Amino acid sequence: MKKVLFILNPFAGQRRANRRLADILLEFSQAGYEILTHMTTGSGDAAEAVRRWGGRVDLIVCCGGDGTLNETVSGLLQSGLSTPVGYIPAGTTNDFASSLNLSGNVIQAARDILEGEPVAYDVGRFGDRYFTYVASFGAFTKSSYVVPQNIKNALGHTAYVLGGISEISQIRKEHIRMEIDGQMLEDDFLFGAICNSTSIGGILNLDPKQVDMGDGLFEILLVRTPRSLAEISECIQAVQSQKYSCEMITFRSARHIRVWADPNMPWTLDGEREEGHGEVTVENLHHAVQLVQKRSAHD
Repeated sequence: MKKVLFILNPFAGQRRANRRLADILLEFSQAGYEILTHMTTGSGDAAEAVRRWGGRVDLIVCCGGDGTLNETVSGLLQSGLSTPVGYIPAGTTNDFASSLNLSGNVIQAARDILEGEPVAYDVGRFGDRYFTYVASFGAFTKSSYVVPQNIKNALGHTAYVLGGISEISQIRKEHIRMEIDGQMLEDDFLFGAICNSTSIGGILNLDPKQVDMGDGLFEILLVRTPRSLAEISECIQAVQSQKYSCEMITFRSARHIRVWADPNMPWTLDGEREEGHGEVTVENLHHAVQLVQKRSAHD
């Protein structure tokens, strides 16, 4: 009999998946799976569950937010496993799920996994940690995960953040030196993201035509610190139009990045805080994870 490791974060989102847990498990049971269920109790628990049981099953399914997926994939890579992973998004932001057009209905998401097939996607390695879709720093990094959900609507919140700045001196700038596939770049930046996603923090959307989550490349978006109110306006317009050709914005693709920054500058990896690094290497691990998707979702 086929075996599945089902990992549920019972605290994710509004805990909506908890109410449908029996229905979700029934879907897998009816499909012929023997189910090993693990409820996470804190940070790092999902990764530990994968390290402990991931090699004994045919499929790993995680249900929760982007952080739960991050831990699941991290545990997989730390164990050197290639077990396919299914993702039932049940968090608050669900950036990764948005990029893959995964269903927000937990029962339908479970059925899509059962009807799906493994698709290879890239994973990022940030120092000794992993991320599935973004490593970011700067102005939007913290605010995008603490503001109310009703204003986390695509580009609206980005304009809200930038538009609310009345004094240039209020903007915290980060001096960054970055080597992008061997080319050096140095400046003061308001925000930066090294990503493999079309959605970042629920506030910033990249053009899906410019993002291939399995091409071995990251998309790098850097917003230079504005020097005038006119530049703030220019930046808002560029972000809203998804046309990053203005002087305020650097938009590049790369496989390998090295970053030098203030060691006290925090990052976020898939929405979770990461402490600062004076120097850190970011690598694209090409096709490092097999994510099970319904065919129509990735055709």
